[in-house]
Amino acid sequence: MAASAKRRRGWRKRLGALARFTGALVIVGGLYSAFSPSLYAQEAESNAIDSEAVKGQELYDTSCISCHGDNGEGVEGRGPSLIGVGSAAVEFQVNTGRMPMAAQGAQAPSTNYPVFTEEEAEWLGAYIEYLGGGAETPDDLDAMVEDADVAAGGELYRVNCSSCHGYAGGGGALSSGAHAPSLEGVSNDEIYQAMLTGPQNMPVFADNELTPEQKAELIAYVQYLVNDDKDPGGVFTLGRFGPATEGLAIFLVGMTALLLTTLWIAGKS
Repeated sequence: MAASAKRRRGWRKRLGALARFTGALVIVGGLYSAFSPSLYAQEAESNAIDSEAVKGQELYDTSCISCHGDNGEGVEGRGPSLIGVGSAAVEFQVNTGRMPMAAQGAQAPSTNYPVFTEEEAEWLGAYIEYLGGGAETPDDLDAMVEDADVAAGGELYRVNCSSCHGYAGGGGALSSGAHAPSLEGVSNDEIYQAMLTGPQNMPVFADNELTPEQKAELIAYVQYLVNDDKDPGGVFTLGRFGPATEGLAIFLVGMTALLLTTLWIAGKS
């Protein structure tokens, strides 16, 4: 009898251990089932972002690596480091046709025939963003510009931009063979990206100097300024170079008219 009771106690211990083990498996399986969908979703989202960076790296390795280095660290005498410049700088340079640069010069000129599409520029920007972060263009920029105060943007433009780009946005010459380009036909994104990144001779207007809202106001004024339908100069815009050409025209026309009037009066007398 004693041996039989001992065997029953042994079986009960084994069954109890098996029950505890089964219960632990059920709890672990339930927790895994509850949290695994979100983990898979996060992993899928991460892979989607990485896929753009991978495509950008492929473009970078074929078109940019010789001047900017294996990992965007730059090559002395060829191209600067891209670490920390962000996608805004890359998209500005690529979408305006300034990069890839055909030849070294005082500054990279814009062209009407960019090498890469806008989507490819985004891929390159994603790769540079992956290497070191940096400035980005707001997704709702067009809406911000549409709601911006144009008059306030005019004040900001005259204080910060007119000395280089001219009072009418026509551009102007700078030192050492460089120049400030015309703002006619420039998109909202390009103006914002230029202010945010300071390409070439342009200063950087970070968010602590001009807030995103102020940048949107400035862009709204520029678009108003270069819109021919709203040109305050009327039909004869005189090249939209500002007061210099207007003063010259007034001087030549005015002085000629005064001279002819003086000769006519003298002849009559």
